[in-house]
Amino acid sequence: MVTTTQGDVWWAEAEDKRRPVLVVTRTEAIPVLSWLVVAPITRTIRGIPTEIALGETQGLTVDCVAAFDNLQPIRKTFLTTLVGSLADPRSEICRALGALADC
Repeated sequence: MVTTTQGDVWWAEAEDKRRPVLVVTRTEAIPVLSWLVVAPITRTIRGIPTEIALGETQGLTVDCVAAFDNLQPIRKTFLTTLVGSLADPRSEICRALGALADC
């Protein structure tokens, strides 16, 4: 069983695809859910408000971003390897979600 919290960076594997993702689902809900909302992580950095910058501090080998314009649900069981986490996940995730919803 996968144990994770909001703001964790994981490698996710499904259907022969492997990519890093950022867990967006709130920590309190994770134990009772089978599916989580994640932001895919990409090396394409646009510098827009719906991105969260990531890199070595979060356990990744290159500078990249979590892309909140592409949020997606995935099965919790698809999370395979914990890479790292955000230092202040709630404020960074709330900022990106606010930009996504234009709040």
